[in-house]
Amino acid sequence: MTDAVVTMEFHPRPTAGTPTPWAFPAPERGTLPNGMTVLRCHRPGQQVVAVEIFLAAPLEAEPAGLDGVATIMARALTEGTDKHSAEEFAAELERCGATIDAHADHPGVRVSLEVPVSRLPKALALLAEALRAPAFADTEIERLVRNRLDEIPHEQANPARRAAKQLSKELFPASARMSRPRQGTEETVAAIDAAAVRSFYEAYVRPATTVTVVVGDLSGTDLDAILADTLGDWTGDLAEPRPVPPITADDRGRVVIVDRPGAVQTQLLIGRIGADRHDRVWAAQVLGTYCLGGTLTSRLDRVLREEKGYTYGVRAFGQVLRSGPDGGAAMLAISGSVDTPNTGPALEDLWKVLRTLAAEGLTDAERESAVQNLVGVAPLKYETAAAVAGTLADQVEQFLPDDYQARLYAQLAETGTVEATAAVVNAFPADRLVTILVGDAARIAEPVRALGIGEVTVVTG
Repeated sequence: MTDAVVTMEFHPRPTAGTPTPWAFPAPERGTLPNGMTVLRCHRPGQQVVAVEIFLAAPLEAEPAGLDGVATIMARALTEGTDKHSAEEFAAELERCGATIDAHADHPGVRVSLEVPVSRLPKALALLAEALRAPAFADTEIERLVRNRLDEIPHEQANPARRAAKQLSKELFPASARMSRPRQGTEETVAAIDAAAVRSFYEAYVRPATTVTVVVGDLSGTDLDAILADTLGDWTGDLAEPRPVPPITADDRGRVVIVDRPGAVQTQLLIGRIGADRHDRVWAAQVLGTYCLGGTLTSRLDRVLREEKGYTYGVRAFGQVLRSGPDGGAAMLAISGSVDTPNTGPALEDLWKVLRTLAAEGLTDAERESAVQNLVGVAPLKYETAAAVAGTLADQVEQFLPDDYQARLYAQLAETGTVEATAAVVNAFPADRLVTILVGDAARIAEPVRALGIGEVTVVTG
């Protein structure tokens, strides 16, 4: 008997191709007859279309004593219309395979839609219906208010959320909307009713001050016709958006401990107000901040996590709060948590990192690594239509040009080590930082006072 010989045919091993240049996609800009601005971006292969809508209904426009009404309005947009009850609207949306989310923030209200391109006409019709004729039924508003009131105690119990609330209160004057929780307090939310929601809607939601971003594979789709039949049917007056007031903040160096007796960890949030994306220093500030605390290999993590074992991670970041045509401000912050006994030593080492950075600067290797991470991952970051649509809408609400993101990546690649060092040192001066600690005051107050990083105040949790 002869053994059979088995042969296998292997396919050729694939080889890497030549990389193609990448740039953040540029949208086409237009205006509907009702005054609505539309940005469209064709992304071949993206069969799930993302629609991002910006409504110029800022938090600072909320009436006195009704903080949170913008949030309730945003949540209520899809809870029934003049044609569908809340349940019917949800069922129609599900039949489209679509999702709609909405939230309110300082610049205004954002509404997001994702839907397969084949169902775009029906989904946009539903979205237009929600924007044009929301029902704001008493029973639905009452339910949303109760839900929001249920959320607030959970947010108070969350150390990170509690720290963010306290930092806003410390930085901004009490008269400023930014000093208070974005979604309102128990007292202000409890005062919201359907009449208040409708009044806010009628005052600030109109097509002429709305921007719609549509991103996806639009080949074979008559987007102009779809928009004309849906969002284009929405009518309203041509009032201008509210002027954007300046942002003022008090970043005198100081420490506030939010007392949580028995806490085994201390939540850290250290921040101040600095340059936003309108400032020419932004690219260098992004690069330097990334070197300081943007990833696991950043300086803060190397010291506090790898060398000392105080924490699972500490991050430094810049977050735009609100911008106007002439600029705005960003929150520059460092956040993380450490075990309670090492709160003092961790803060001491953190300040040493900041002072060493100011004295010695960043290294070329740190700068190169940051550029590779920030610029190199951009094509993956913007692989989905939703990611592109969200960034284009960010640019709209921050009064930035449509090509801003593309130019930012070029600026990051061109920024040198010296520029990045100067920007991050100016962003995080060791003597101009407001430090919020959520933890056991009885155990951490004295070690923190001994550091001399600012006057220490204890407040109840």
